[in-house]
Amino acid sequence: MNSTGSGRGTATEVFHAFLKLGLTSFGGPIAHLGYFRDELVTRRRWLDDAGYAELVGLCQFLPGPASSQVGFALGLMRAGPLGGLAAWTAFTLPSALLMMGFAVVAGSRSGPAVDSVVHGLKLAAVAIVAQALLGMARTLTPDIRRAMIAISAGATMLFLAYPLAQVALIAAGACAGMLLCRGSPAPRADIMGWHPSRRSGALLLAIFAILLVSLPFLAAIGAWAALVGIFYRAGALVFGGGHVVLPLLQASLVPGWMSNDTFLAGYGAAQAVPGPLFTLASYLGAVAMPQATAVGASLALVAIFAPGLLLIAGLMPFRRAIASNRRVSAAIAGINAAVVGLLGAALYNPVTISALGSGLDIVIVVVGFLALQLRLAPVAIVFWSVGAALLFSH
Repeated sequence: MNSTGSGRGTATEVFHAFLKLGLTSFGGPIAHLGYFRDELVTRRRWLDDAGYAELVGLCQFLPGPASSQVGFALGLMRAGPLGGLAAWTAFTLPSALLMMGFAVVAGSRSGPAVDSVVHGLKLAAVAIVAQALLGMARTLTPDIRRAMIAISAGATMLFLAYPLAQVALIAAGACAGMLLCRGSPAPRADIMGWHPSRRSGALLLAIFAILLVSLPFLAAIGAWAALVGIFYRAGALVFGGGHVVLPLLQASLVPGWMSNDTFLAGYGAAQAVPGPLFTLASYLGAVAMPQATAVGASLALVAIFAPGLLLIAGLMPFRRAIASNRRVSAAIAGINAAVVGLLGAALYNPVTISALGSGLDIVIVVVGFLALQLRLAPVAIVFWSVGAALLFSH
C-alpha cells in the first residue's frame, strides 16, 4: 500500500494525529473507524480508501479491539514500530487516565448521591449492552445455523458461569463453525505496504501464544501476576467488538476482586469517555489494586491490549494465506456466533439482574434503548440514565 500523502512519516507526527483522535473519538469502535478515515484518509491522505478498507477487514478478522488494532497498524505503516507505539499510546491514554481517575474518585466517596450515580451507570449499561447485542446478532448470526450456535453458547453460559467455561464455549463455537458455516465468505485482507518480515511475524505470534499459555501458571507469584493473566486472556479471546469483553472480565473479577455494582459502574462510565472501550481495564485494574491504583491500572491496560497488538503485527505477513483459508473463515464465523450468545448471557446476568430493581428502572432503560435506536451517542444515554437516577432518588 503506497501512501498518497508525503511517504513515510515520524512517530511524533503519528502521536499528534492519534492524540487528537483519542480526545475526540466518542461512540465505540465503528464510530472510531469513521473518525480514522476522516482524519487519516480524507484529510491527511496517509493511504487511500481501498487500502484502509483492506486494513479494517484484517483487524475485524482477529480477536482484540478492532479500532485500536487499526490505529496501531496505521502507525506501524506510517512510521515503523515507534509509530505503532505512538499511535496506540496517544489514542488510549486520554480515556485510560479518565477511567483511572473515576476509580479513585468513586472509591473515595460514598453517600446517597454516589449510590444514585452508580445505579444510573448500571442502568446505562443495560441499555448499551442490549443495543450492542441486537447489532451483533443482526450481523454475526444472519442464519439459523449461527443463531443456534449463539443460543447454545448463551444457554450453556447461564449454567456454567466461570472463566474456563467461556474459553471452552469459544472453542466449541470454532468447531461448530467449521462444521456448519463453510459457506461463510472469507474476508478480504490483502494489505500492501510496510509489514514485519515473516520471521519477525512468527516471533510475535510465538510470544502471543507463550504468554497466553504461561500467564495462568504464574498467578501464584502475586496478585499483580494473576491480574495480568486475567486481562491478557480476556484481550486474546474477545471477538466481535469491545462489548464482548464484559462477560469475559465479569466472570474472572466478580466477586473475587470487586462487586458487581463496582464492575458495572465502570462499564457504564466507559461509555462516557472518548477512545477505546478496552480502557475499562484501567478502571478495573485500579479498583482491583486499591493500594497501588496506578500500578494496577497500568498492568491491566497493557495486558488487555497486548494480545491484539501482537496478533495484528504478527499476522500481517501471512494475511493472504489467512484470507484464502475457508476453514479459518468458517471457524471465525462460529466464534462470532458464540460470542453473541455469551453477550446475551451477560446481558441477563449480571447486567440486568443487578441493575433493575423497580418499574422506574425499566422505564429509564427502555427510554435509553429507544434513544440508541435513534442513533443517539452512548454518552448521551449515560447522562440520561445518571440524571434520571439522581432526579428520582429524592
